[in-house]
Amino acid sequence: LSLSVAVRTGDGNPAEALMSGGTVSKALLKSRCITSTACPLSTGPAGILTPIFLFSSDLVPSIMSNLLNPDAIFTNNEMSLSDIEIYGFDYDYTLVFYSKHLHTLIYNAARDLLINEHRYPAEIRKYDYDPNFAIRGLHYDVHRALLMKIDAFHYIQLGTVYRGLSVVPDEEVIAMYDGSHVPLEQMSDFYGKSSHGKTMKQFMDIFSLPEMTLLSCVNEYFLKNNIDYEPVHLYKDVKDSIRDVHIKGIMYRAIEADIDKYICYAEQTRAVLGKLADHGKKLFLITNSPSSFVDKGMKFIVGKDWRDLFDVVIVQADKPNFFNDKRRPFRKVNEKGELLWDKIHKLQKGQIYKQGNLYEFLKLTGWRGSKVLYFGDHIYSDLADLTLKHGWRTGAIIPELRSEIKIMNTEQYIQTMTWLQTLTGLLEHMQVCHPDSQMILQEWKKERKEMREVTRNFFNSQFGGLFRTDQNPTYFLRRLSRFADIYMASLSCLLNYDPNYTFYPRRTPLQHELPTWSDQLCTGTFRIPFLQEMVQNK
Repeated sequence: LSLSVAVRTGDGNPAEALMSGGTVSKALLKSRCITSTACPLSTGPAGILTPIFLFSSDLVPSIMSNLLNPDAIFTNNEMSLSDIEIYGFDYDYTLVFYSKHLHTLIYNAARDLLINEHRYPAEIRKYDYDPNFAIRGLHYDVHRALLMKIDAFHYIQLGTVYRGLSVVPDEEVIAMYDGSHVPLEQMSDFYGKSSHGKTMKQFMDIFSLPEMTLLSCVNEYFLKNNIDYEPVHLYKDVKDSIRDVHIKGIMYRAIEADIDKYICYAEQTRAVLGKLADHGKKLFLITNSPSSFVDKGMKFIVGKDWRDLFDVVIVQADKPNFFNDKRRPFRKVNEKGELLWDKIHKLQKGQIYKQGNLYEFLKLTGWRGSKVLYFGDHIYSDLADLTLKHGWRTGAIIPELRSEIKIMNTEQYIQTMTWLQTLTGLLEHMQVCHPDSQMILQEWKKERKEMREVTRNFFNSQFGGLFRTDQNPTYFLRRLSRFADIYMASLSCLLNYDPNYTFYPRRTPLQHELPTWSDQLCTGTFRIPFLQEMVQNK
């Protein structure tokens, strides 16, 4: 909603009525007049609020009739599936989804490595993994040991800065950063890493949720026990421990030993791949995971014949280096998982290849440009280079999207957001037309701040939602919008669309543009399927 609200009493002085405790109350405002500032205001008898066009009580039922479908596909850039001839996929959190037990496994294994190999105090074992603490896309100040949420304009969202497990007061944050803006030279690098003098690390991977929680818990232990430590060393040790859980095969062996516990079968991967293959599409897989791990997982979720669906399979690709390093040739992996030494002249269907690089891949397959659509969950490692350097179309898998849309579909959330936008409109109008209304303006500003905290708590009580700060898009969403043509909660969303479907991004009015008549016709999500519409389509 982009609404402005204006009220006028019969004597033409709304500020006086509001500040004097007249008949215009906050509760009355909530239930009454909402209108655009472009609309003329009418006056009524003194002390009586005149209804103008829309009432807030009418808005919620209208919005509730057009709920978003969590299984829809959303688009940043116009794209027709009829132009796509080749579909590529990452493996982890793209073709396969994991249960909540996996992050606990990673956290516990990394914590044990900290204690056993890096000589951290055994007392940190008392900190268990909390799946509700962190969200993806957060930034971590390596030198100050602070975890925070940053918006698309490099501004820190105050109230979301954590040292250990405790929030840092706004005043302290402003003092440390001379405001709330993080300069470009301090932000994370292109791949979200803290390198070349940059002090911020961005956690973009779903696998990074245990890492953020472990960092915060160890920081908390040191702080609570007044132990002097170097934050840079702590960050590096935790990063290395998380990495070793993968590299040393701890995670892979655990999943293979209890595949039913860790892998979720509910995402209809077989149906998606089968549908694409039946329509004559070429399919390929490029993953950083090892051969035996991928093979067992794919047999579990797709079937023993899973390789028959793919024209090319590449494992241990080492993305994003795979997209940039031209020096590494492909190696064939035989049925026993052994590496062969023969030169690769062709990528054959049914075979598994290791390492290699994208430039050799393009040479051997001829799969170039916008006829290729690649799906992955990591916006940087999976998608950025492909869209910027090679012109592939890209699809981001954002599992959190489904749960966030379900929250946004609730009546409580819609009511809260309607009133929050109403307050914003009141503030905008009153400050311009009635500069003497400072008392009521301060009251509204206070309530607006409280409502923003309520809105944040709908998603995550520490950091809020994945896609927005209080008002602006998050830095995560900024990168998602740049590097992904389309995005969705899971690949199963493709089953709702015809193979020739064209995705049209909504033409969102710029700040200096007025909504057009067509924008009004395409209510709510501008051609994004609603729940009721999707049911009818099926």
